[in-house]
Formats: sequence, C-alpha cells, structure tokens
Amino acid sequence: MNEEDSGEWEPVTGWGVASYLFFALLILWLSHSEGHWVFLLDNANLALHEAGHPALSLISDRLTVYGGTLMQLVFPLSAGFHFYRRGETLSVAFAVLWLGENLFNIAVYMADARVQILPLVGNGEHDWTEIFSRWGVLDWDTGIAALVRVAGWLLILAAAVWLGYRHRSASVTF
Repeated sequence: MNEEDSGEWEPVTGWGVASYLFFALLILWLSHSEGHWVFLLDNANLALHEAGHPALSLISDRLTVYGGTLMQLVFPLSAGFHFYRRGETLSVAFAVLWLGENLFNIAVYMADARVQILPLVGNGEHDWTEIFSRWGVLDWDTGIAALVRVAGWLLILAAAVWLGYRHRSASVTF
C-alpha cells in the first residue's frame, strides 16, 4: 500500500518502532563518541560530500565549496520525499534519521572551521572556513555548529515520536 494509491500511511509495527529506536540510539552513540564516525553510513556520506563539489562546480566555481554539504543534505531529503509520497512510514523515519546524522557530521566540520584539525579529503581546503569567512561569521563557527547539532537531535527525536504516534494510531501489534 502506498499513499499515492490509498491516501494512507503504511501501518507501523512495534518491531518497526523498535528497529528505528535501536538504530537511532546506535547512531546517536557512535556520532557522539570520540571518532564521531558511523562507519558504513559516514563513508557513504563522505562519498556524497566529495561528489557534490564537482557537481556544483558545473554550475559555478564560486558554488563549488557548497556542493559537498548540499549533496549530503539532498540525498536523505530526496529519499524522505520519495518515501513520503509513497506513504512508507518507517522509510520516511529512517530517511529523517539519516538526515539528522548528516547534520551531526556537518556540525563537526563547521566547529572545526577556525582550528582546522580534522583530516581533509582532496586538496586540503576547509569548506566551512571558506563559507563562514565569506559570510563574515567565522568567529561563530562553534555556535552555529551547536545549533546544527541540536537540529539533528530534534529531527531524530521528532521521527521517533512520529513513529510512535503512527504505531499507536494504527493499533498494530508487534
């Protein structure tokens, strides 16, 4: 069943909610541990980030620096939109989890803009140092990063609450 056909969301089982909570807690723990790295997910995110630079450079050299972060955000947003149109409740929640986890990585990168201690891929230019310098907010890097991190937490929490609501309203058991 999908929303295009029936106008309704797929029901969410207790197992679906439990699987989301398990992966959300695992991702939250790994994202906030010393390495800030969720192996499989973040390797894919890094590949998307790096692919975003040359993709946006096709439009403008000035936009190239934004391509990495934009690509990291576009993919989970596109996946979420696709699943939303189909009424796939659990898949939407996992796309939001992916988006929130991406915001954690972006926040780590932002917070590094002044100190530049993270190892970088490519030619060694720091995207967020360039972006924040252009915007005149380089001194605010850690504050902006904190807001982005909070946004990631709120997205992940909102998806969990929404799943719980969808499970309860569907009156589906495990």
